[in-house]
This record gives sequence, C-alpha cells and structure tokens, in this order.
Amino acid sequence: MRYISTRGDIPSMDFNEAVMMGLARDGGLLLPEALPSVTSAKLNSWVNLPYQYLAVEVLSMFTGSLPRLDLEVMVEKSYGSFRHPQVTPVRKAGELYILELFHGPTLAFKDVALQLLGNLFEYELKKSGSFMNIIGATSGDTGSAAIYGVRGKEGINIFILHPDGRTSPIQALQMTTVTDANVFNIGVQGTFDDAQSIVKELFNDLDFRDTYHLGAINSINWARVLAQVVYYVYSSLKLRKAGFESVDFSVPTGNFGDIFAGYVAKQLLPEGCINRLILATNANDILTRFVNTGEYAIHGDVTHTSSPSMDIQIASNFERYLYYLRGQDGSEVKADMEEFARTGRMNLSELHDQVAADFASFSVSEEETIATIGEFFKQHQYLLDPHTAVGVRAALELKQDRPVICLATAHPAKFGDAVQKATGKEVTLPAALADLAGKESRCEIMAAESKLIREYIRQHALS
Repeated sequence: MRYISTRGDIPSMDFNEAVMMGLARDGGLLLPEALPSVTSAKLNSWVNLPYQYLAVEVLSMFTGSLPRLDLEVMVEKSYGSFRHPQVTPVRKAGELYILELFHGPTLAFKDVALQLLGNLFEYELKKSGSFMNIIGATSGDTGSAAIYGVRGKEGINIFILHPDGRTSPIQALQMTTVTDANVFNIGVQGTFDDAQSIVKELFNDLDFRDTYHLGAINSINWARVLAQVVYYVYSSLKLRKAGFESVDFSVPTGNFGDIFAGYVAKQLLPEGCINRLILATNANDILTRFVNTGEYAIHGDVTHTSSPSMDIQIASNFERYLYYLRGQDGSEVKADMEEFARTGRMNLSELHDQVAADFASFSVSEEETIATIGEFFKQHQYLLDPHTAVGVRAALELKQDRPVICLATAHPAKFGDAVQKATGKEVTLPAALADLAGKESRCEIMAAESKLIREYIRQHALS
C-alpha cells in the first residue's frame, strides 16, 4: 500500500512515512494510491469479531509493511482504556440506532483515532531514535484527545491551538488541566478557522517543519481517518448480524473528516452495505450548501453554537473527497484549491449529480438542536449531546426505509449547559470530568498571529 498527495506533486510513500508526514509537503492531503475492497465472504467472516480484532483486520489492509504483531499490540494498547468492552457499542433508540463513540479517555469520538495515532507516533520514534513536535488546532474535542494520546510520551512535545472562549468550559478544562511537561496549550484570540490556518501555514514552511520535526494530529493526518473507518464497518456488521444488509449513517460534521471515513468505508465494503451518508451540519452549513447546490463557498463569519466542534467554515478534509470527485486528478484538485484560496468559493455544480449520489445533507438550527435533545430524551430516555442531536435531527428529516446509524460523537456531560436547557435536568458528570474544575490549569492566550505562535513554538519545541 502506497500513499500519494491529493495534489500529485510528491513521490508516493509507505504507511509509516505517511503517518509521520501528516500534511503532504506539496500542501495536499495524503490518500492511498488505491482503495482496497472487501468481498462479501470476507465481510461475513468478520461478523462476530470483537472490536479490537476487527480493527486489526481493517487497518492491516492499509498499513503495508507494519508488522501485524506490532499492529495488534498497538490496537490492544489503544483501546484497552475504553470504558465499554465493545469500544464503540450500538444502541437502539426508537427508530434510530446510536453508535456510541464516547467511551474513551476524554469521552469523545476523537479518542478512537488519537489513542491509536499517539501509539503509532511513539512506535515510529522509538524505531528511529528521533523526536517530534506535534502541532494541532482544535474546535473542542481533538485537542484533549490528542493531548491524552501523547501526554508524557518520550520524544514528543505537543502544541494545541484552540479558539479562546469558543469551546465548552469542560472541553477547555480537559485540555488546560493536563500539565505534563510535554503539553502546551495555546488559546487563540479568534476562531477555529484562524487556528487551523496558522497550523497549515507552519506546516507549509518546509524549513520550519523540517527543523522542528513537526507532526500532525488533526484529521489532515491519514491515520486519523483510517482509525475511524473501523467503527463504520463494526456498526454495519452489528446490524448485518441482526438481518439488515444495507444501512445509512447520519454524521454530524464540520471538518469533513468523520464523514470522509464513512465514504472510505462505503468504498471498502461490498456495494450496498452502506447506502447513504447523511451529512449533518449546524448553522455553519458550508457543507450542506455544497451537497445541495454544488457550490462550496464561505458565507459570512463563523456562527457560535452549542455544538462548537462543528463551528467551522473551511472543512480541511474536503480536499480528500474533491480528489475522488475530480476523478483522482491531482492537477485539477490543486487548481480548485488555489481558486478557493483566492476567492473563498468553488463552483462544482457540474459534479452535483455525483455528490448527490454520495451524500444527502441537512442543516440543523440552534433551536432545532436544543429541541431535539429535549424531545429525544422525553421519548426515549436517552441523552444526546448537541453534536449528536444535529445528526439525529438530520436522520429523522431524511430517513428512508433502511435503518439509520447515528454517530454519537461526545458524552452529553461535556455540554451540560445545552442539555440542561433542553431537558431541565442537570447532567451527572462522569468521574473523568467531575474533578476538572479543581485542578491546576495552564494555557497561553495569544493573538491569532502566526509569527507570535511560531516564536512560542520555537522557544518550547524539542530540537
């Protein structure tokens, strides 16, 4: 298995190199040269596998020269700390199925990928005797999951940029109360898009990148997406065992990473196993507008909502889907992305039929999000966090005659204010969150200026 850039301007590489590179050196994103496929017979042989065993089967199709035994050890280490024996269990609630992705250390779906990525980084650095400075931007959950994935690990420093005051209070505490010597939190006075733009600028400065051995933990890193493919396959198999050969998924998304993992899973599995991917957005609806009109364009400013991980205008993983939409032509992708950088828009309306075949989409207002949390709890005694509520509302609006699996991306206690507003009930904090307020907190508040953040990283980086 070799990996290439969506922009086609760098040589192919193996999986290990792709993990360590993160963002491609030509500014593109890394993808497999060709996607593998699973036969119906193979899929049926996986039906009863526990999550960890299935993960090894799926991941090994992409990891190339990584020895299988080493992969097995990493997978077991990555998911051994999850609070549920099934890692990502599926629960039925009314006419929907809820895929619970919040049983990891930080109670968010990002743990599924970032526990594995942290162990992959550690594995590669031990082999090479080298070091890494991880730089990432977060709209909420990625930061804490990344920090928990690498805290205290030798040879790694991690710098996380988050929009100051725009995450939930618990999300902020999960990041800033980790005071290990290798963890550096930066509260950026701006939006997530500002933070992500700074991270991309630093990665595209190849001298700076090479000098400080920069590593990527955002979903621009292919391993993040790959780890998420597993739970689409796992939950599909759960319903296959129950007699459903075809399912839809509803995915709350802002950065296009999680739903792109669903797209990869759909290509991986036999035709029809995953039928529709419902792309659910909040008021920041650039992706819904794209799916429904063919135009990918920034409109106005980022809207602050109760689902902050989706408060994004520029979806960094969109480029990966664009690569397939453009017939895997890197030169066209490069031209599209350069046009978007200049004008803030891409008109892809001539490709709308293909987009509509791949996705359905629905945008959920803030009022609808809160109402859905309250209604779903009243009807099914099941608490949704605001992000999951966006996916549930979209599923209910667009559901057809197949079962729909809704991705529950965070524990509701992480967004207690929204849940209390919706239900009138205070959420009991799990032990992992209950004592955060009393802990020491450490965070550097900085203007959203790349030169300031570059200098801060230079002063604190491993070298």
